[in-house]
Amino acid sequence: MDQQHPWTRYVAIGDSFTEGIGDPEPESPGGYRGWADRVAEVLAAGTDDFAYANLAIRGKLLQQITDEQIEPALQLRPDLITISGGGNDILRPGSDPDEIAARFDSAIGRLRADGATVVMFNGPDIGMTPVLGRARGKVAIYNENLRTVAHRHDAIVADMWPMTELKDPRMWAPDRLHFSAVGHHTIARMVLDALNVDNDLEPYSPEPLPAVTWRQARAEDVGWAREHFVPWVLRRIRHQSSGDNVTAKRPNWLSEEKN
Repeated sequence: MDQQHPWTRYVAIGDSFTEGIGDPEPESPGGYRGWADRVAEVLAAGTDDFAYANLAIRGKLLQQITDEQIEPALQLRPDLITISGGGNDILRPGSDPDEIAARFDSAIGRLRADGATVVMFNGPDIGMTPVLGRARGKVAIYNENLRTVAHRHDAIVADMWPMTELKDPRMWAPDRLHFSAVGHHTIARMVLDALNVDNDLEPYSPEPLPAVTWRQARAEDVGWAREHFVPWVLRRIRHQSSGDNVTAKRPNWLSEEKN
């Protein structure tokens, strides 16, 4: 595919969403692929000299992303930056979406200072998920604030809220907290569309899920709670992060090979 676009240096920053958790790929740096890698692959296909770095680390709060990732990202002098942050903050009890958005506004101002194109994510409609759905109202308020931030700084919004296909359970990883490979692929298509970049990624049109009995569904929920939900809650009680002692998977430029 001969794709033309203006970007040659792309840096992704954020948390587990941008790191690609839920989309395991042993051949990828860090062992995960994710939507950002998929976007970079498409952008690289239309550019003779293209490089990509990914500084995202799972479990990071917005202030940690701001303090630890923005300056290293800017030092790489990118012309395209994607940032997703604040989701881990929103999920914390008592968090204020207005205050989080104010800090996000400051971060976007710094990222736009050198003229790079900045793509910022809002949150998906998570009302159907068993744990995240409790924060649906706060996510909606946060999203409206982020639209104001994007308008102020002339940033691009990668709009996840209207993506109804994300309500399909197959878009989610077994932990029900991160997106699956199919989910990351679908989000990559959305990001490329937000950038007005044509691509040949095939859309995913899920067929109806087979019905399951209450007993089977209950057994799956118990197993999920034991393996994923309880550890997630305990980490928050202990003020721990899944990103403790984890380093960025692509801290420096790596050229993307063309197919």
